[in-house]
Amino acid sequence: MNAGERAARARQGHRLVQAGVLVFLLGLIVGLLVPAFTVPRLGLSAHLLGITQGLFLTLLGLVWPRLRLSRTVARGGVGLAIYGCAAPFIANVLGASWGAGRTLLPMAAGGAAGSAAQETAIAAGLRTGGAALILVTLVVLWGLRGDGPPEP
Repeated sequence: MNAGERAARARQGHRLVQAGVLVFLLGLIVGLLVPAFTVPRLGLSAHLLGITQGLFLTLLGLVWPRLRLSRTVARGGVGLAIYGCAAPFIANVLGASWGAGRTLLPMAAGGAAGSAAQETAIAAGLRTGGAALILVTLVVLWGLRGDGPPEP
């Protein structure tokens, strides 16, 4: 890995840390608002998801510069990571606000069901976000191959 690629990877890692701290902060704010949501239990789910996703992104940002990835895969991985953490968080917040989510979040939403469009939006956020997280986890696992960090 040349100096330019190392610098780019460090910048990408920094962006992931920034995104992680932002998602963590939003998770804390959602936690303060739990009683005000239409479905407070789903609001609590969103709060916990924001906290854990924020920590995941932050940790990922710290590890990112050590990964052995091509420039294209690294760039795509950053986008997948941020989307994969943000989409399910937003879907949970929307479900808590709308009083929806019974389709994919029955335990948290209870009997709360939204319109077909609301349930579709929540399902899309959860499914695509989950797929993005699986893909980025595979990218990270691939990037961790070998005996240690890339040579300077």
